[in-house]
Amino acid sequence: MLHRALFRPIRLLLPVLLVCGAPLLQAREVATPAEHVEADGPYVFREGTRLRAQWICRDKVTTRTVRAGRTGTRLAPRCGDGQRVHVLPPATPAIAVLPAVPRIVALSDIHGQYDLLVRLLRAHHVIDARNRWALGADTLVVAGDVFDRGPQVTEAFWLLYGLQEQAGAAGGAVHFVLGNHETMVLYDDLRYVNPKYLRSAQLLGRSYPQLYAADSVIGQWLRTRPVLLRIGDTLFLHGGIAPEALPLALDPAATNAAYQASLGLPKATVKNDPATAPLYDGRTSPIWYRGYFDGRLDTAQVQALLQHLQLERIVVGHTSMPHVSAFHGDRIIAIDSSIKNGENGELLFIENGQLSRGLLDGSRVPLAEGVTGLDD
Repeated sequence: MLHRALFRPIRLLLPVLLVCGAPLLQAREVATPAEHVEADGPYVFREGTRLRAQWICRDKVTTRTVRAGRTGTRLAPRCGDGQRVHVLPPATPAIAVLPAVPRIVALSDIHGQYDLLVRLLRAHHVIDARNRWALGADTLVVAGDVFDRGPQVTEAFWLLYGLQEQAGAAGGAVHFVLGNHETMVLYDDLRYVNPKYLRSAQLLGRSYPQLYAADSVIGQWLRTRPVLLRIGDTLFLHGGIAPEALPLALDPAATNAAYQASLGLPKATVKNDPATAPLYDGRTSPIWYRGYFDGRLDTAQVQALLQHLQLERIVVGHTSMPHVSAFHGDRIIAIDSSIKNGENGELLFIENGQLSRGLLDGSRVPLAEGVTGLDD
C-alpha cells in the first residue's frame, strides 16, 4: 500500500494547476517554434500508389518517394533513433468489444517521452533490446495522449504503429485508444505542442495538424483508433464514463465511429454541433472526464455505473498520479503515472483478474492506494 504522504494532494494541487496550464491566471499560449530541429520523422504521406516520406535532419528536409508495396513498405531511417519503419496498407477501424484475454499490460499519457517509454517496456519484456514485440500472445493497451509536451512524439507513434503489426503476427495485440490530446492536435489546438514540432511543420510547409491529416500514414491510422475499448469485463478509455455520458458507453462501436468521423474537424464545429458536442464536452465526455477523482462520484455511484455497464472495472488515463492507482475498491484504475514528466513511469498488469503494477526497474508491486487529486 502506498504511503499517503507521497501524495500530499492539497500541497501538490496548486503547483500542478499552475504548471500544467489550468486557466488560473491566463490561458496558455501556443509556443514559439524552436530555432533548430536536429532530427524528426519520418512523416509519410500517401500519394496515389506512392508514398512520400520526409525526415528533418539537422534542420534540413530530406524526401524519399517510393511505390507503396501491396503488403507494406520498409523505410530505412535517415536520422534520429535509427528505427526502420514498416508502412502498412491503410488501417481499418478498430473493433470496440473484444473477448477476455489472460494477460493485459496497459499504460497511458506518454506525451512524447519515447526514451522513458522504451525503458519501461524493455524492463518488463514487452519489447526486446531492438524495440521489437516480445510479449507473445499477450495484449498491450495504451490509453491515449502520445501527442504534446515531450520531444519524441513521432518516435512514439511509429513504435506503437510497428508493435501493433508485430504483436498481431505473434498472436497478441496492441491497442491504442485516443486521448484528448489526439483530438486537440487534430482540431488545431496547439497550446501543448512542443516547440520542436512547430519548427518541423514550418520546414515541411504544412501546419502541424496537417502533418497528421487523413493523407498521412499515422493520421489515417489515428482516424481508425477507438475511444472506447472493452476487453472482457474491463473498459479502457482515456478520461472516463460520466453518468451523463452513459449512452455513449452502451454503444461503443457507434461512439467510436462518431469520434473517428469527427477527427480533424474544426474545434468550434465539433463543440457546437449537437451531434458531436457530447464527444468533446470538457467536463463529461469520455476523453475529458475526471469525476472518479474530483468528488463528483462516490464509490456507490461508481459501483452502480459499472453494474449498469456489466463491467468489473474501468481503466483510465488523463488524470495524472504518482503511481498506477486503484480507486473505489479497485473498480477504477488510474494508469496515467506521470510519464509526461520524463522521470518515471509504471505499467498496469491484469493477469487473469489479478492486478499489479510494473516499475521502471522491472519489479512488480501491488497497485497504489488512490488518493483524490487532479492533473492535466
